[in-house]
Amino acid sequence: MLLKSYTKEIFRAKCNPGFQSVHCIAHLDQDISEIIPYLNTQLGGFEYFKDLPAVTFKNSGRLIAVHSDKIAINALKDEEEAEKILEWLKQEINETWENRAEITPSYESAPRPQIIEILKLLPRTNCRECGQPTCMVFSTLVAEGAKGIEDCPQLIGENKIKLEKYLNKFNLEAWN
Repeated sequence: MLLKSYTKEIFRAKCNPGFQSVHCIAHLDQDISEIIPYLNTQLGGFEYFKDLPAVTFKNSGRLIAVHSDKIAINALKDEEEAEKILEWLKQEINETWENRAEITPSYESAPRPQIIEILKLLPRTNCRECGQPTCMVFSTLVAEGAKGIEDCPQLIGENKIKLEKYLNKFNLEAWN
């Protein structure tokens, strides 16, 4: 077992304390730098930083960054959700550690969805039902993992299926 324990810190953004979401930093009691390239392979990291080392994952509007000494997660509903994700990550880190001999580490960032490809499949009505001013802005947020296709009420039928298939190639949903 590589990661045995951590200390969790939950807080609201100081720049905008009115936000409903909370953020979490888990300070790790063990150094996990050696496993980060293996996690990048196993979990399909969104971005890999070789010099730190660190890997980020994006999922449903959350950014998760795994560093050698901490894990940071943003845009959480509450402390319970933070704990659920941290325990999932702890399990993934330890399973990856135990199986590292069979895993080829990856030192590269994952390919990213293209904003224009997402936009092509959206209704392009700029209806604002998703809460964004334009479909282009919405496409950008989907490509970043901050919004999901379920956030576009007008996306239906064949285009919804095509967009789902397209986004599945990029593993934006890591722990559902």
